[in-house]
Amino acid sequence: MSRYDSRSADPGSYRDRKSDSGLGGYSSSSSKRDYESTEPQKKVDLDGLTPFEKNFYVESPNISKMSESEVEEYRAKREITVEGRDVPKPIKTFDDARFPDYVMQEVMKAGFTEPTAIQAQGWPMALKGRDLIGIAETGSGKTLAYLLPAIVHVNAQPILSPGDGPIVLVLAPTRELAVQIQQEATKFGASSKIKNTCIYGGVPKGPQVRDLQKGVEIVIATPGRLIDMLESHHTNLRRVTYLVLDEADRMLDMGFEPQMKKIVSQIRPDRQTLYWSATWPKEVEQLARQLLYNPYKVVIGSSDLKANHSIHQHVEIVTENQKYNKLVKLLDDIMDGSRILIFMDTKKGCDQITRQLRMDGWPALSIHGDKSQAERDWVLSEFKAGKSPIMTATDVAARGLDVKDVKYVINYDFPGSLEDYVHRIGRTGRAGAKGTAYTFFTAANARFAKELIAILQEAGQKVNPDLAAMGRGAPPPPSGHGGFRDRGRGYSGGRSWN
Repeated sequence: MSRYDSRSADPGSYRDRKSDSGLGGYSSSSSKRDYESTEPQKKVDLDGLTPFEKNFYVESPNISKMSESEVEEYRAKREITVEGRDVPKPIKTFDDARFPDYVMQEVMKAGFTEPTAIQAQGWPMALKGRDLIGIAETGSGKTLAYLLPAIVHVNAQPILSPGDGPIVLVLAPTRELAVQIQQEATKFGASSKIKNTCIYGGVPKGPQVRDLQKGVEIVIATPGRLIDMLESHHTNLRRVTYLVLDEADRMLDMGFEPQMKKIVSQIRPDRQTLYWSATWPKEVEQLARQLLYNPYKVVIGSSDLKANHSIHQHVEIVTENQKYNKLVKLLDDIMDGSRILIFMDTKKGCDQITRQLRMDGWPALSIHGDKSQAERDWVLSEFKAGKSPIMTATDVAARGLDVKDVKYVINYDFPGSLEDYVHRIGRTGRAGAKGTAYTFFTAANARFAKELIAILQEAGQKVNPDLAAMGRGAPPPPSGHGGFRDRGRGYSGGRSWN
């Protein structure tokens, strides 16, 4: 018994990998060549595996009519760059995606008006059943770019039998991101009764084990806890035919590469793999080379590192000792009841500054990896509700944290990479809103000055002259010099924000 969609499968979607290793090769974007296998070909036995459907895309008449020049014009307007063989045309409306009614009902209910750029190009690619690399900044709508095709994919497969593992596996770097993906999967999978569970550490295993034993079509997981579940035989990956690696760059930053490879090695090689990243450094590209086969690649904007242009960025050169007083002065200027997210480098620093802020009368709470999941959930809910409008955080919250209306981001400590800088400040200015980021930059951060200046200039931001001097190799200015320039008028009514 199956819940098949009526559309036909791609005749080459199952056996085309039988003689291949399932590993693909990527030729760098500078050469503009297609992906071709760079691994020696090895026989992979798929004879014991049930064939499955993965091509569900039927191009709408409106899109078929688009000429090549119209396609190029649309992609240029939406800053879409594509690579790969036989790339489908982008869609312009939700109707063009030809999603089944049960998916479209949920889309309409959510009140979306048109696909985002990554959805416009990513949906036709994902629905065709091919592997896909998507490079897009956070807040670009990529979660639905892979979840809606996943729901179509699940509904076209035979229903789960007792003992079966999931059909869709989504790997994410942090608990927070995994939980947010699950919320979307629950919302958009409800109409077709697709069950999901979220597997992550820091909470008791019991409820997660029970979900897995009952059988779920979609598993969203962090790598460590999933391996734990696999080794304990609470689930298996034999039925996985749709694999998503979300924020692959972040997972590599966090040292998850061995776990990712271990997990992927247990999944059938003719699966469909969707590989999402906000940046495209060499190590992310190398992993794609190993895990994907003949993929499409879509880049929204540029794969060069750049910040969201909707964010005003301010950088002040300070000493370590000046930071706390500068922070309090800044909060005095900007506090108007809006949400403010403050990033620290360490858990200890996060707790110390939060404690000091609370002693000084500021409504601050903190979130980091040593907090229990229950405490993290409570802090996030207080922050989202505006009951505690200041939240301090380590980078655990930097990616995937989806809180609407964060007006200000403050980098109390400069992060260890420019990628993390871009993702931290990307917590504001989401979904078309404007935002502001303030950064404290010390002599210890001087090695990042040049690259930070390039990011500021690309986004059309003014560069602090002291930072510009550091970028040229000059020593930092004397203590107490300068301040945030061109700051808009802030809140001046004391600390009454309720």
